[in-house]
Amino acid sequence: MKGILLAGGSGTRLSPSTDSLNKHLLPVYDKPMIYYPLSVLMLGGLKEIMIISTPEDISRFERLLGDGSQLGISITYRVQEEPKGIPEALIIAEDFIGTEDVTLMLADNIFYGQGFTTLLRKAIKDHQHATVFGYRVKDPERFGVVEFDHNQKAISIEEKPEDPKSDFAVTGLYMYDYRAVNIAKNLEPSDRGELEITDINKEYLKCNQLDVELLGRGFAWMDAGTQEALFDAAEFIKTTQQRQGFKIACLEEIAFYMGYISKEALYERGKTMEKNDYGQYLMEIADRKHHQQYWDSIDHHPMLGLVENE
Repeated sequence: MKGILLAGGSGTRLSPSTDSLNKHLLPVYDKPMIYYPLSVLMLGGLKEIMIISTPEDISRFERLLGDGSQLGISITYRVQEEPKGIPEALIIAEDFIGTEDVTLMLADNIFYGQGFTTLLRKAIKDHQHATVFGYRVKDPERFGVVEFDHNQKAISIEEKPEDPKSDFAVTGLYMYDYRAVNIAKNLEPSDRGELEITDINKEYLKCNQLDVELLGRGFAWMDAGTQEALFDAAEFIKTTQQRQGFKIACLEEIAFYMGYISKEALYERGKTMEKNDYGQYLMEIADRKHHQQYWDSIDHHPMLGLVENE
């Protein structure tokens, strides 16, 4: 399976902060926003990833992440000339996807929770046609909403309904087989002039080929697309990290425990940032890798899951 991060858009809801900078490069506490969705793809075991962004911003992402080799993965880049809807990412990445399955993720989505890695990997392993993730929200009219029957099987999906049939929103994390590209190509723009991801999900639902994984109350899902949401996400990350002593979405740490980079490479990466907390954290991880107590604690890391034992 391949991964796509859609990091385009104009970020008008975050203006003026985004007047000269892509919103996905804004800091969420101690790291750029895009680190969080990228960490999800890495935790899922995906090593071939494409980042799609605007003509003005693509070079900034390349400067930040390079070709991914420093993380033991491959990152390529494509331009979205103007925002025409989430499904356009599948069309842009057609030759990248080929005949493989793909995970498409919006780059302003943040996921966190004990066991998330296990759930994510199981969804990838069991994936057949289309898989989306549902999350209970108090304002479902703002999202794509999925309705279930008494067996918790999805029976309908509506985009921003005035009268929601459930309070489960579809998050910005989608898994599809390669047919999603052709489905996207045949979509008609909605009233707002964009292709809608809900319409792709509906096509799979019509064929009884849409699976919905529900994220329970122990999970956090944040869409950092507004000033308030961005602040709340930063506060959440700060508080959680300070209390637990782990960093959330630390790409180098994930790459290390996935076996993609060596202890030496991890330490050297930290050395380049040794004057700040992030760099010191990487150096500390590299130094204490063989401490049994620390090793055991990784099994309970909410964003690493059971990496050591898999």
